[in-house]
Amino acid sequence: MNIAFIGLGNMGAPMAANLIKAGHAVTGFDTHAKPDGMTMADSAAAAANGADVVITMLPNGAILSSVAAEIHAAMKPGAVHLDCSTVDVDSARNVAQAAEDAGLLAIDAPVSGGIGGATNGTLTFMAGGSQEAFDICKPLFDIMGQKVVHCGPAGNGQAAKICNNMILGVTMIATCEAFNLADRLGLDRQAMFDVVSTSSGSSWSMNAYCPAPGVGPTSPADNDYKPGFAADLMLKDLTLAQAAAKSADADTPLGEAARALYDQFVNREDGAGRDFSAMLPRFSARKRG
Repeated sequence: MNIAFIGLGNMGAPMAANLIKAGHAVTGFDTHAKPDGMTMADSAAAAANGADVVITMLPNGAILSSVAAEIHAAMKPGAVHLDCSTVDVDSARNVAQAAEDAGLLAIDAPVSGGIGGATNGTLTFMAGGSQEAFDICKPLFDIMGQKVVHCGPAGNGQAAKICNNMILGVTMIATCEAFNLADRLGLDRQAMFDVVSTSSGSSWSMNAYCPAPGVGPTSPADNDYKPGFAADLMLKDLTLAQAAAKSADADTPLGEAARALYDQFVNREDGAGRDFSAMLPRFSARKRG
């Protein structure tokens, strides 16, 4: 395929590189890194002109909406706008509707797996859009990732992403709180892990991404909490989840509590630039109340 890729940052650049390695022609714009073999354009519209699929990986819904207005006018009829950004559900659905109005196809497919997954082609995609758009993009998902789930119509990819990450944010906080309580009660961390990871308290946060250094599989905790998934990004996703909950009139008190705690951690404590599992040393340094 002829592919345009707009937003070549820490995630977008390695994703585009994998498409090039697989033999696709990729034209890029808005780059912090230029993958080998990529043709660069001088505008988003120029990159999108003539492309079969235009992929965007952008920071937020406002920027996505602005770029979409530019590229939709330049895309050929029937081309697909594949957005891999993590944005609010309403923006995703509005962009998809704008694409449809312009005679285009659209699919929102935010990712999970971080920079490592983008580099290694092992991302998970959560896709929302028509079956036709999904089928066109499926070969690209298979190159950039190891799993893709078609979650339904436009916006449902974003819905799946924020619901998943709300669970992740809440369970990481609970895991860190439990380790801190175990420490205060004199329970060895390894013993804590051995019990919980094989009992009813087990979770991905405990079993695969344990926040306690030297316990369980290697995780950012073993690298001084340098981010695999930054607390700043968790705060972004929890904020998106609460915006969606407000729009849908859904009661999510634990999601809001997690958002408030990550907001405090990132913006008023030392969480900015640290992994989201650095909540454990944060709790360890505090007393009740």
